[in-house]
Amino acid sequence: MAVEVLVLKETAAGERRVAATPETVKKMVAAGASVRFEADAGRAAGFLDAAYADAGARPADTGTRASADVVLCVQPPSAEALAGLKSGAVLVGMLHPQADPARAEALQARGLLAFPLERLPRTTRAQAMDVLSSQAGMAGYKAVLIAAQLAPRFFPMLTTAAGTIRPSKVLIVGAGVAGLQAVATAKRLGAQVEGFDVRPETREQIESLGGRFLDLGVSAAGEGGYARQLTDEERAEQQRRLAEHLKGVDVIVCTAAVPGRPAPKIITTAMVEGMKPGSVIVDLAAETGGNCEATRPGETIEHQGVTVAGPLNLASMGAVHASEMYARNVLNFVSLFLKEGAVSFDWQDELLAKTRWPEPAA
Repeated sequence: MAVEVLVLKETAAGERRVAATPETVKKMVAAGASVRFEADAGRAAGFLDAAYADAGARPADTGTRASADVVLCVQPPSAEALAGLKSGAVLVGMLHPQADPARAEALQARGLLAFPLERLPRTTRAQAMDVLSSQAGMAGYKAVLIAAQLAPRFFPMLTTAAGTIRPSKVLIVGAGVAGLQAVATAKRLGAQVEGFDVRPETREQIESLGGRFLDLGVSAAGEGGYARQLTDEERAEQQRRLAEHLKGVDVIVCTAAVPGRPAPKIITTAMVEGMKPGSVIVDLAAETGGNCEATRPGETIEHQGVTVAGPLNLASMGAVHASEMYARNVLNFVSLFLKEGAVSFDWQDELLAKTRWPEPAA
């Protein structure tokens, strides 16, 4: 029998994305898989059940979770849902098993072969499977749109009968995928854009998108393209120079993150209090605690005249394109082990071996 693949309907609050689209379902069917989808799995992202059926998938029934060989999701299923899956099934998604002991225990108790895609090695070959990058791009885009909506001013320079309106000064903190998308989006909206990152090699990327690189004289270049932790002295000097600069900034979009750790605190409460009344901070890093000390994850507050927003799950706000990108990432990863209607793992492939959780005992 052909391997059975199940596309789950997401149940997390506010989650609108889906792990497979009719486009990717059609390709999995062509690869010999039998694909099932839960009712309305893609509706919130604009993909109706009829489109999945037209692509060759069949609706799931009450027993499908217990029989599916491969289960695809965006966010991790609950511990209860995991307990209902087939023992030994393959689970693919952004699972973050170490973030929830109950989830980790459920994965292991059921003997599930989990592939948390956030663990995928960030190599050239893995780019087409990199869910962190694809979803960060949408998050960076949406963060700037939220900032533009909250800001009590125009982003572009305007010449009007009432005089000239100067462009807003926008600072993007962090120049990863989300930050670079934010730079590009703010530039398209006509703002005067700066990008700040402690990795000096990001200067060229920021400038290529039309932004100006904010150099505070502190470098934290690390391994694997990520920033290293700053020393206490470096952090103090960075904060002193940044605080002075922020007095002239209208909008800050924070995107800095360190994988597997709380977001670094870059914007202190004192810095916020030194900004002009009417300024706006949108903290995309709110998911992991925020880059700004005043951020309250999931809330938009005002702190001494400065609006501070900590939106969550921004990628879900662009569910159509976010789902299309995520589903293609998942398809490319699943194609590593789904061949001719059967599941076969090559554990010499580092993309499979390093993404697998838990790692096999030595």
